[in-house]
Amino acid sequence: MLIIDSTSNNAYFNIALEEYLLFRYPTEVIFLLYINAPSIIVGKFQNTLAEVNLEYVKEKAIKVVRRMSGGGAVYHDLGNLNFSFHTKWNEKEFMDFTKFTEPVLQVLHQFGIPGRLEGRNDLLVDGRKFSGNAKLAKAGKMIQHGTILFDSDMSVLSDALKINPLKYRDKAVKSNRSRVINLREYVSAAVTIDHLKQALIDQMIVNNTEATIYELTEKDRNSVERLISEKYGTWDWNFGFSPNYSFKNAIKVPAGYIELHLDVLQGGIIDAVKIFGDFFASKPIEDLEEMFIGMNHNVDDIRFLLASIDLASYFGPVTIDEIIALFK
Repeated sequence: MLIIDSTSNNAYFNIALEEYLLFRYPTEVIFLLYINAPSIIVGKFQNTLAEVNLEYVKEKAIKVVRRMSGGGAVYHDLGNLNFSFHTKWNEKEFMDFTKFTEPVLQVLHQFGIPGRLEGRNDLLVDGRKFSGNAKLAKAGKMIQHGTILFDSDMSVLSDALKINPLKYRDKAVKSNRSRVINLREYVSAAVTIDHLKQALIDQMIVNNTEATIYELTEKDRNSVERLISEKYGTWDWNFGFSPNYSFKNAIKVPAGYIELHLDVLQGGIIDAVKIFGDFFASKPIEDLEEMFIGMNHNVDDIRFLLASIDLASYFGPVTIDEIIALFK
């Protein structure tokens, strides 16, 4: 077993690192630990825009990253420890989350935390969730990874994942919001997230006599950075990979009531647009609708287009920010 403690707090890096290790070490058993700065990690089959409060995460500079595995969206910050097991593919073990949550629970019990696996893939204490786990199978290997809420900012977690469910209609995987808890409540103030991380490393060494600590090389880091620039740091992967969806939003501004309907294809490409309202326009609104066809449902791209248009000729006295709000 290779034990890797990532020194990076960059969510792009750590999520890309999981994929890199999958292909770099096709036969090795790996135990990876990392802690991300504030970020939202969405499941592979989710509609990212329907899972995150986009305005809030931009304001707070929270990274949004799509992972390789399915499941729901989770919030990471410096109070959240993440673990990842990489093993050879085993069909019998794929739907069994017990094997790789057991060593985590062993460590928690050492700290006096009465955690347990409940349901298929959640770790709970006193009926409240502190860890969600997900799995994937790829390239002859399995990855099971999970979170441990130790001292996470719950207010940010709530605000970052607060969205209006009426805006989106799709068949994407939806997140299940559970009652969550920080393990900080169960340990003394002297215990830190680094103590928990070291205890997990020590447990892996006890359970695996041939385990070795592996330090990422410069070549490793450069390869991960390349994967970030090509995939994990891009809008196409993190937002555009979402399945087909329909989007609806409306605003009331001094110029009148404006309602927007979009049909968006996988890849985030706007395929159909319809704008309704009681505003007054000197130009046909159909001309403006046509301009959005083929664009990404990306507010930065849309803002750039709107800056080149005389919006007053379509809506009367409106601002770019007011129209941008329609697309969020």
